[in-house]
Amino acid sequence: MDKVTTFWKPLVWLMTLTMAALLSGCGGGGNTENGADHAGLTAPGAGSGVGGLGHGPAPLNLGSSADYTILSVSALTDQPASAVTGNVGMTKVRGSLIGLTCAEVSGQIVTIDTTSRSCGRTDPTGLNQGELDADAAYNDATARVPDYSELGGGNIGGLDLGPAVYAWSTEVTIKSNLTLTGGPNDVWIFRTSMGLGVDPGVQIILSGGARPQNIFWAPRATAQLGANSQFKGILLPAAPVFMDSGASINGKLLAAEVHLIQNTVGP
Repeated sequence: MDKVTTFWKPLVWLMTLTMAALLSGCGGGGNTENGADHAGLTAPGAGSGVGGLGHGPAPLNLGSSADYTILSVSALTDQPASAVTGNVGMTKVRGSLIGLTCAEVSGQIVTIDTTSRSCGRTDPTGLNQGELDADAAYNDATARVPDYSELGGGNIGGLDLGPAVYAWSTEVTIKSNLTLTGGPNDVWIFRTSMGLGVDPGVQIILSGGARPQNIFWAPRATAQLGANSQFKGILLPAAPVFMDSGASINGKLLAAEVHLIQNTVGP
């Protein structure tokens, strides 16, 4: 009997330590401000999911704007050669001012007026609806209640962020690689009252199965993606997007203006 007792005492002690370690690793969430606790952040209550869609907020509804990889309102310039996978459109300016060529676009170039491009299509009604739907998605993003406010003072480079709504009143800068950790149905929304800047060569790294189509960026001012940076997600700025030479985005550009310099854009 003494031998049995001696065996179970250390086993119970080991089980207690194991449970304590597991519980201590489950407390990464909570509303954190100013970057005080930013490693592996998870939205409050994330364990329950949202409507079966995953952790974090419900995704934004892109409506018909989802049919485009690039949808610009008033300018779409390019210094070739860029490579765009998917459809391209401009909603308020004649199609001849779209800087991309058919050789650079795997989908269609959609215009508000008659187009002579072999990959062109005229659809002013569809383009107008796409702009309205993109605006609605942007407005939805800016109306979401944030789980985290002013994280890192706007400098989020080097962080590892879980699915949630993040909001800033400052410019957001990404000066070193940013990791987003979550599952394939988890959702991130990043919104700022100012601009978004990504330094040259910086990458957004997706971990745990996270997908670009579930990551939404809604800056109010200019978004600048530095040379050779690798961006992930759907950009919905109420301002221009400038992609410096060699920068890429795995996602979409739905913006007031889009300016490309030998870039790769698409899923």
